[in-house]
This record gives sequence, C-alpha cells and structure tokens, in this order.
Amino acid sequence: MAEGGGSPIIIKRIKKSAAGHHGGAWKVAYADFVTAMMAFFLLLWLLNAVTEEQLTGVSNYFAPTMASKSSNGAGGVLGGQTIGEGAQVSQTSSPTLVQSLPPSSISAEGEDLSAPSTPSSPDQDGANGQDKAGMSEQEFKEAMAQREQKKFDKAKEMLENAVKGIPELKQFQGSMMVDNTPEGLRIQITDQEGLAMFPSGSSAPYGHTRAMLDLVARIVRQLPDNRISISGHTDSVPFKDPSGYTNWELSADRALASRRALIASGVPESRVDRVVGRADQDPLEKSDPKGLRNRRISIILLRENDLGPAESKTLSVPMSKK
Repeated sequence: MAEGGGSPIIIKRIKKSAAGHHGGAWKVAYADFVTAMMAFFLLLWLLNAVTEEQLTGVSNYFAPTMASKSSNGAGGVLGGQTIGEGAQVSQTSSPTLVQSLPPSSISAEGEDLSAPSTPSSPDQDGANGQDKAGMSEQEFKEAMAQREQKKFDKAKEMLENAVKGIPELKQFQGSMMVDNTPEGLRIQITDQEGLAMFPSGSSAPYGHTRAMLDLVARIVRQLPDNRISISGHTDSVPFKDPSGYTNWELSADRALASRRALIASGVPESRVDRVVGRADQDPLEKSDPKGLRNRRISIILLRENDLGPAESKTLSVPMSKK
C-alpha cells in the first residue's frame, strides 16, 4: 500500500501478439491474390492474341483420341512423322467427332453396296431380260456399267443423308460436295467461310476433317470393287518458306495425310490407286483462283466399268447439290 493510506497503484502490462493487426500474415494472402489476378489477365491476353484456328488446334490436342485401326505407327501423337523445318507440322489433331458418329456400318435400306457389280440375273442387270451367257460383250459391259452407276448414286445419297442426319456434322454440310464424273464418284471436302479443313500452311488435319474422312471411309469400304484416287488442292495464294516448301508440297502432303486417315478408318492400303498433289492447277472456282473453296481434298471412287460416250458426256457436268 502507498504511504498516507492512498489507493494501491495497479500496473497492467499488455503483451502484443505477432499475429495481430500489425502482423505479416495478410501480406501472404494478398500476394496470392495478386498472383492469381495476374495469371487471369495473362490468360485473357493470350486468348485474345491467338486466332480461332490456333485455339481449335490446342483444343484438339488435349481432346481424347480414337484408337487407330492401322497396324503401323502412323496413328500416334506425331503420326509417324518428325517435326522439321518450315511447314512440316506434326499430326496432332485428334478425331474428336468420330466418337460421336453412328456405327460404321452405313447401309441403305434393302441395298447391299458391297455386292459384286457383275449382273447375274435378268432382274439385276435389266439388259433386255438376258443373262450374261445371252448377252453380247458390249451389252454385258453396258449392264455392268449401269449397275455400278446405280451403286454410285446410292452411295451419294447415303453420304449426303448421313451428313444431314448427324447433328455433329450438320455445320460441315457445306464443306462436302459429291458428284459423278466420267472417272467415277467424286467426293470433295472443301474449306468454307470460318471453317478450314487444315491449319494454314499445315498438312495436319483438324479433328472435324478426320471425322469427315472417316464418314467417307465407311462408304468406300462398302464398294470394295472400286479403287480410289486422292488429290490435294490449294488456292493460288503464293506459299513458300525458306526451305523451298511450296503449294505443290503442301497439296501433296495434305493428300497423303488424307490417305493415312482413310487407312486408319479401315480402308485397305491396296485400294489406293494414286495420291496426287495438284497445288492450284485445278481450281474449283475458276473465276476466283484465290477463293477459299479451292483449298480441298478430292477422293474419287474409280469406275471399274467404262460408260458409253453419251453417258460420259452427261456425267461430266457436276450434279447439283440438294
């Protein structure tokens, strides 16, 4: 007690905690927040800096891949190729749409397209009620050609209906053209506005291109008697890199990539008659050589039986699209 009977003096000592208001823990949380915001704005900047085609390529790269039916190493990540100079790009696009397509057996109602094209009965050949033994050689050839043409017409109808009937492929309806030519049934897959089949300057097909080629392969497999011709085409815009890679090499590489895709979808290698790169020498739109629809892949089911001169002249004009 203090002298003089006064009140006692009480001294209160306050111990400051390091985790209080003036601690440093909040700085760690703030730093994490700033780092996350910086990463977010960096992502927005990157998304704005790349093209739609590049974004599609990145998306296809990380999408699930379909197991290849090929026995060689061309179905892997690099498609059996190495990364080289210039426009030699690896085959990394995955056929994501193929998994959504209907079963591979696309058949017409009551029609077996894989049946031999040789007429064996009056009902099948329609050649004046005569069988093979009662026909002249010319009549027999004409009957075979007519039967083959009926199969081509049915295949064309099946292919067009498949593209229209599959929701995942409706947007690509304008990219596929099917017509009859004296050489055979021609199926062309073209670029259209806002939808390219290949990245610019590359032979690596997009996933939707592989899906379209898989659909074509299903029709090709049902016509086993006919060999196929594959040709690649570009527009007339000059393309050249320091290694000397031009539209000629690019069109040939795209045709070869299409061949690999068809084989991976079950088309026997022996069915391929030729693979050609045509560059800009055969434009689809002759009035506009630089038009994007000139960039295309042409697959022809070659005729086994020649048509007569009159029929060949008629079929030389492309059939109108439905």
